Amino acid sequence: MKTPMTLFEKQYLEDQLLKLISIERPSVQKALHEARALGDLKENADYHANKEKQALLEGRILEIQGKLAHGEVIDISKISSSQIVFGATVILFDCAKNKEIVYTIVGEEEAKLSAFKISFRSPLAKELIGKKVDDEILIQAPKGELQFIVKSFTFKS
Repeated sequence: MKTPMTLFEKQYLEDQLLKLISIERPSVQKALHEARALGDLKENADYHANKEKQALLEGRILEIQGKLAHGEVIDISKISSSQIVFGATVILFDCAKNKEIVYTIVGEEEAKLSAFKISFRSPLAKELIGKKVDDEILIQAPKGELQFIVKSFTFKS
């Protein structure tokens, strides 16, 4: 199954992958080589620390490669829908705070709550997808139930 992502997210992942493969990997390999040259590997803290760093690095490389392989870039500027879908920028009325708030539904790597970008897998985004203007949203949160009303939504990249 393909996972939706924006063009920005795809570019971010490709940049990260390039950095990890061309800069980070050679750096860790060099550090491992230098640590091996120090002798006994059993009690060589540098060697073990760099082996752990290498494992984490290789794991992240595989994770990014998987996301890119299973990702489907959605051109938000070409979306036209009467209901909220991936890529929508949604204006909600927060009933408890009596104010409007704006969120954009994006992929996991691009999601950043401080920038009001939420993952399509987040509870709020899951509730929003498929909704229309004036629909009410109820979310169960640790602090209690949150109530929102969809005021409008647009698709812009």
